[in-house]
Amino acid sequence: MLLFVNDLTVIDFSYLCAERGMVGESWIVDVVLDGGLDEQNMVLDFAKVKKTIKRTIDDVLDHRLAVPMLSSASSYQDVEDEMVRVDFNSAKGSIHLRCPEQAFSFIDSDVIDHDSTIQFLNNELKKVLPDNVLNIELTLRAEELNRPYYHYSHGLKKHDGNCQRIAHGHRSPISVFIDGEESQQWNEYWAQRWQDIYLGTEEDIVKLADLDVNSKDISDQSHFGFKYQAPQGEFQLAISKEVCDIIPHDTTVELLADFVAQYVANESPNTKVLVKAYEGVGKGAIAKY
Repeated sequence: MLLFVNDLTVIDFSYLCAERGMVGESWIVDVVLDGGLDEQNMVLDFAKVKKTIKRTIDDVLDHRLAVPMLSSASSYQDVEDEMVRVDFNSAKGSIHLRCPEQAFSFIDSDVIDHDSTIQFLNNELKKVLPDNVLNIELTLRAEELNRPYYHYSHGLKKHDGNCQRIAHGHRSPISVFIDGEESQQWNEYWAQRWQDIYLGTEEDIVKLADLDVNSKDISDQSHFGFKYQAPQGEFQLAISKEVCDIIPHDTTVELLADFVAQYVANESPNTKVLVKAYEGVGKGAIAKY
């Protein structure tokens, strides 16, 4: 017997890519379970599908940074108190982190893609599913969009949940309206400006000498250093300046929408500006100027 659930959850996370660097992503999850009927004549109660499968996926991948452990670009080192150092070399510059272990997902593959991520999730889900479930089939898919979008990574140190992790991200569309008319030009501008970007908060910038990361071959001229203390621990990141946009405040979607609206308003005086900015799939904020 087959049981299916579409749109079970959305995984908002970032991953390391040898070509693109750090990539923010939002993948929608569909699931099909194959198994026999239990004492309730069900493969699995829908409530348990959401509770068990969604919770497991959220716990092991959502709002984390996925690291391709079999890639020659990756290196990993345990340090004290469940802290981990990760170094990664990409065509967009090297990336260096020191974070609590729960900020990462370590995937046994040379690339992070749908197939390797599904295998990783299947291995985790087999640990929690009941014996009557014989097989699980996951589908990961991006939202179909007919408007410009960007991939960004960030961290929110003031957040008391998993958004505090310094390298998680989203795939997000944007709509900019000038005097009530949607502006394709501005939509494309932001899609290009924030494509595969790290959005760093200005007050989190530190000198590389203040970080406990592998900074042997980088400098304050080539990389930004970010460091902050959050409820889950201390987070550190060094990343190429070429893939950063420094924001003068926190990078919540509310403040990002306001940042975009204010920028557009300054460039388009004597107009009414409305920005609808998304954070992943189906949620976001609206700002007006």
